Amino acid sequence: MRDYVEGYLVEDEVLATARERGGQLGCVPVEPGGGATLRFLASALSARAVVEVGTGAGASGLWLLRGMAADGVLTSIDVEPEHQRAARQTFLEAGFSAARFRLIMGQALEVLPRLTDGGYDLVFVDAAKPEYPGYLEAGVQLLRAGGVIAFDNVLWGGRVADPARRDPSTVALREVASMARDDERLVPVLLPIGDGLLVAAKCP
Repeated sequence: MRDYVEGYLVEDEVLATARERGGQLGCVPVEPGGGATLRFLASALSARAVVEVGTGAGASGLWLLRGMAADGVLTSIDVEPEHQRAARQTFLEAGFSAARFRLIMGQALEVLPRLTDGGYDLVFVDAAKPEYPGYLEAGVQLLRAGGVIAFDNVLWGGRVADPARRDPSTVALREVASMARDDERLVPVLLPIGDGLLVAAKCP
C-alpha cells in the first residue's frame, strides 16, 4: 500500500536528479508522496509566500514552487552552502527564474524571527529534529490566518510510537506533535505519508 501511494505521482527527471544530488550530499529528500502533498497544499492555499526550513538539494522546494502561484516566492533556509548551491541548480533546471526563490544561509532559529510575522501562507520544515519544537513556535508566528505549517519525518521510522525510544530526535518529534495538537491556534492532522507529515492550519 505504501509503495502504491508513493508511486501515485512519478517524479520527473529534474526531481529524480535532485533526489540523487541529495543522496550524494547526505540530505535525504522528501519522498514523492510528501512532495505531492506539499505541492497540493501550496496550490490549495494559492501560496505566494512560502518558507522552507532545510533546503537540501531542492526536491521539496521544487514541489512547493510547482504548487505556488505564478508570482510566488519561496524562501529557503539552510546552514550548508553546498545544499543551497545544489538547490539553486535544481530550481533553474526546472525553469524557475532566480526571482522566484530566495536562499538564506544560516541557523533557522535565528533567521525565522527576522522574517515578517503573519506574512506567509505556508511553512515547511525538514531539518534538525531536536529543533522542531522551536520551529513550530517560530513558524506559527510567520503564518497568516488560514496558513499552514508542515513537518516532515514525524513518524521517524516508527520510533515515535515506541515509548522506550528516548533519543533527542524522537523526543522532540513527540513533543512537536503534542504541541500542535494542544495549541488552540492550530487545527492539526498527522498524515502517514512517507515518514510521516504533520500538518496544521492556523485558525482564522
